[in-house]
Amino acid sequence: MADSRPSAWGNFSEALVAVLVGNLIYFFVMPHLPLSAQHRVFRQDWGVVVDFVICLCVFWLVKIVARKR
Repeated sequence: MADSRPSAWGNFSEALVAVLVGNLIYFFVMPHLPLSAQHRVFRQDWGVVVDFVICLCVFWLVKIVARKR
C-alpha cells in the first residue's frame, strides 16, 4: 500500500524554498514598509512577524503546487 504523505526530504525542501523565497521577498519589500514593520537586527519586532507571514504564504503556495503534481 502506497503512502501518500511526502517524505521528510520533501517536507524539508519545501520549507527551505519557502523560507528562502519568503525572506527574499521581505528584504526587497522592507524599504517600502513603515518603520514599525521593518526588522532591526537582534530585536523581536513587527518586522519578524511580517517576514513570518510572508514565508507562511509562500509555504502555502509551495504546498499547493506540490500537491497538484
